[in-house]
Amino acid sequence: MADAEFTASVNGPGAAAVLAASIGGFALGALALAGDAAPSVAHLLIIWKPTGPLSGVTTVAIAVWLFAWLLLAGLWRRRDVSMTIVGASSAALMAGGLLLTFPPFMDLLQGK
Repeated sequence: MADAEFTASVNGPGAAAVLAASIGGFALGALALAGDAAPSVAHLLIIWKPTGPLSGVTTVAIAVWLFAWLLLAGLWRRRDVSMTIVGASSAALMAGGLLLTFPPFMDLLQGK
């Protein structure tokens, strides 16, 4: 029986997808807060008038997610990264993004 050669798989591309998703989620929360807190930012985020600033919030958050994913996937395509660090960072970013979209917390940050 011939010896089988095993190549070590790298987790960089998967880690990039996980971290990019949480970066996009945090961007969504940060943009939602910025659009709610500052009328000038809200005006800049209006892409489609019937939806108001929410159209820009979601569009920019998707662009941030795609950019982060492409960048990280390119940087980590042949690397093995610590999933402990990626997981903890992703959990913190996602929790922060979720908290920033929670109206009572948004009101607290804005002093309302």
